Amino acid sequence: MTDADAVLKAEQIFFGYDERVILKNFSLAVGEGNFLGILGPNGSGKSTLLKLLGGVLRPTRGQVLFQGKNISTFARYELAQRMASVPQGSRVDFPFSALEVVMMGRFPHLTDSLFEKQADIEAVRAAMRSTDTLAFAARPFQELSGGEQQRVLVASALAQSPQVLFLDEPTASLDIKYQAQIFEILGACNQEAGQTVIVALHDLNLAAAFCEKLVLINKGSIVASGTPEQVLVPERLEQVYGVDVELLRLPENGRMVFMPKITQGVK
Repeated sequence: MTDADAVLKAEQIFFGYDERVILKNFSLAVGEGNFLGILGPNGSGKSTLLKLLGGVLRPTRGQVLFQGKNISTFARYELAQRMASVPQGSRVDFPFSALEVVMMGRFPHLTDSLFEKQADIEAVRAAMRSTDTLAFAARPFQELSGGEQQRVLVASALAQSPQVLFLDEPTASLDIKYQAQIFEILGACNQEAGQTVIVALHDLNLAAAFCEKLVLINKGSIVASGTPEQVLVPERLEQVYGVDVELLRLPENGRMVFMPKITQGVK
């Protein structure tokens, strides 16, 4: 990848809280239109990295470049028009309906009016259809299940029509059906709309199935980066996660499936 191909670059960034270093001398280039998965154990720096790449946090040292410019030079509304984020553990504390929460995703585009236009309404409805949330558009957000709320938040990010989409554990509270659906939606955004998708996740199987490129991090540094085949090596995963991992191949398509090696269980 050349510098011209990178929509986002982290150049030797350091970040920490007080005396605790989260990321150290961290460099990463994300290509335009990539579907990038960020893997690593709890506390490895995945969520912090997403916030730095999205301009929510600023590195202590080093810089993050967006489209070749230091991300700190962009106004917040400029980034909001180009980037959308679904953070981990998002909350909505006011009595909004699901439709109103999704409509909030259009706010950065309401530059000359506080009222939505037909294009905004169509973007919201399309996002809700794609996440299977249109059926409960009128229901209060706080009355939805955790999985339903998560799908509404993903819909709100999609309604924003971003160039870059950040997601932090977007399927953590979803059942298996909606886990697959959300990643299929993200895949369509990436393949059909050309959006750059950057997702932090724990699920190795989803990462192997959907992500074009992976970055495995541990203790604030990159352990490996590349394709799923290059990164998801059982010996490396065992070293990083501290558990024996078994790699299986599905006979019909050769897809990688990962399982922890279990020595005891139901016989």
